[in-house]
Amino acid sequence: MVNSNNNNFYRLWTRDFVLGLSAYFFLFISISLFFLLPLFLKQFGPGDDRVGLIMGIHSLTAILIRPFFGRLIDRQGGKKISLAGTIILMATVPFFHLVKDAGAFPVFLRALTGIGWGISMTATITMCTDLAPVQSMARSIGIVGVAGLVANAVGPSLGEEVIQRFGFSGLFNLGFLFLVFSFLLLIITRELPGEDRGEKSVSAKTTIVWKNTSWFILIIIGSMPIIHGSVRGAIIYFMPLLIKTLNLGRVGPFFIIFSAAAILSRFRLGGLSDHYGRKKIVFLSAMIISLNLVLISRIENISLLLVTGFLGGLGQGLIFPALSTYLIDFMGRANKGLAISLYNSFFDVGMGLGSIFYGWVSEMTGLKQMYLVAGILLLLANLVFSLKAPEFKKFGNEKIQGGQDEKFYGNNQEKKNDSPV
Repeated sequence: MVNSNNNNFYRLWTRDFVLGLSAYFFLFISISLFFLLPLFLKQFGPGDDRVGLIMGIHSLTAILIRPFFGRLIDRQGGKKISLAGTIILMATVPFFHLVKDAGAFPVFLRALTGIGWGISMTATITMCTDLAPVQSMARSIGIVGVAGLVANAVGPSLGEEVIQRFGFSGLFNLGFLFLVFSFLLLIITRELPGEDRGEKSVSAKTTIVWKNTSWFILIIIGSMPIIHGSVRGAIIYFMPLLIKTLNLGRVGPFFIIFSAAAILSRFRLGGLSDHYGRKKIVFLSAMIISLNLVLISRIENISLLLVTGFLGGLGQGLIFPALSTYLIDFMGRANKGLAISLYNSFFDVGMGLGSIFYGWVSEMTGLKQMYLVAGILLLLANLVFSLKAPEFKKFGNEKIQGGQDEKFYGNNQEKKNDSPV
C-alpha cells in the first residue's frame, strides 16, 4: 500500500510545478541582482536620499499594483499575467544601459521594474500553488518561498562577481538573460484549466466573504502580515547596528544561520498547517518569533546571537506559508491571486512602516529595548488573532473532493500525461 504522504509528495513535484518554480527562481534572481544598483548610482555622486528614492520606488509601485492584478490573476490565470509582467521587465532592463545620472530616468525605470515585479511575482506564486494539490497548498507556498530565499542569497554574490569581471553592463545583461530564462520556462509550463481554478465563482465567493465578515475581524486578519513584515524589517535593518554596538564581530554569521533555518523550516515544515490547521501554526510560529525578539533584547555574547539567528529563521520560515494560506482560506480558493497579492502588499507595507516606527522606538529606548517592544507587540497581536480570527475546517472555504484534483494531478494519467519528476 502506498503511503499517502509519499503520494502527496509526488503529486506536488510534477513537471509543471518544477517548471513554474524554476521560472520564479530566475525571475527572483534577476530582481535580486539590482540590489547592487546603488553601487552603479554611486559613480554619479547622488545623496543618500536620492539613492533611497530610486531604490524605494520599486517597492512602492509593486505594493500599489499587486491588489489590482490579484483579481485579474483569478480571472485569467497566473500564467498569462506572469508573462505580461515578465515582458514589462524584459522591456525595461536594457534601458539601464542608457542611465547617465541619478535623475528622473532611473527613478522611472525602477518604477517600471516595480510594476513588472509586482505583477509577475504574484502571478507566478499563484500559478505554482494552482499546480500543487489543494491539500499541500501551504507546503507549495513554502517551497516557492525557499526558491525566493535562495535567489535572494545567490543574486547579490553572483552580481558582485559579474561586476568585477564585466562591469555594470554585464550585470544588466545577466539580469535580462535570467528574465528570458523565466519567460521561456513560463511558456512551456502547462497551467491548471480555468474551470479547475474556480474562476467562474470568483465574484460570488468574494461577495459572500465580505458580507459575512465584520470590519473588526478584517482589521485583525489584515494586521498580522503587516506586523509580521514590520518585525522582519526590524531584524533585517537594525541587527547590523546592534551587532556593531555590542562589538560581536561580523553580521554575516547571524544572517547565514537565519537564512539557513528559514530555508530548512519552509522546505521541511512548510506543510505543517496543511495537517494541523493554519491558526495553530501561525500561533506557534509567532510565539517563536516573539520569544526570539525578547532574547535579542538580552544578547550579550556571540553564542546567544547565533541562537537568536536560528530561532528567528525557524519562526519566519514557519509563519510565511501558514499565514499566507490562512488568508487564502479566508478569501476562498477562487480568490487565491487576490489573497496572495494582498498578503505580499501588507507584508511590504509592514517592512516599510516598521523601519520607520522601530527606528523611532530605538531612538527613544535604545536598540535592545526596541526588540523587546517588537516582541511584546507581536505577542499581543498573536493572542488577539488566535482568539478572534475565524478557524477554517476546509481548505479555501471549499470541500476537498478527489474528482477535480485527481483529474489534473494524478490517478487518471490518461487525462493528463504528466509523470512526477
